[in-house]
Amino acid sequence: MTAMYFERFDTPIGILTIAADAKGLRHIEFPSNRHPVDRAYWQSGAQGKCAEILIATRMQLNEYFAGARKTFDLPLAPEGTLFQCEVWRTLATIPFGETWSYRDLARAIGKPDAMRAVGAANGRNPLPIVLPCHRVIGADGRLVGFGGGLPIKTALLRLEGAQFLESEDETAVSATGDLFG
Repeated sequence: MTAMYFERFDTPIGILTIAADAKGLRHIEFPSNRHPVDRAYWQSGAQGKCAEILIATRMQLNEYFAGARKTFDLPLAPEGTLFQCEVWRTLATIPFGETWSYRDLARAIGKPDAMRAVGAANGRNPLPIVLPCHRVIGADGRLVGFGGGLPIKTALLRLEGAQFLESEDETAVSATGDLFG
């Protein structure tokens, strides 16, 4: 097993954990994740290519949060099934500030009847924000599930100026503070 290096840094949505190996960026984790990753082989103190990837990731995410970046240019190396990887690649095509439904995403990969499978793959995305799973919403325009929680999804969509319908769970955003003013 190759070494996986990680670092944590503070952002407007809380502390993010990023992890990379020599192949590229492997994980971006929110303060609380629905599907935690086994970190048994993760270590700090990256050097060389891993350090470069982590530094670039931190810099680009900070630019995104500052409103100065709309796309990412990072070496990505998510691991998943062929289907999951296809869904994740397609997430990267959703433009900044736009939202798609799960049906839109299923159609984009050529599997219009696979909405549930697309939803499951979307929920297992190991590189949220960079592969923008937060841009996938319900067919009625409302926010639905998100591995980092709906308050974070709301904050990311607001940062991007995306249109969506407020849901009853929106009150959770006020409880955490106005994440992006």
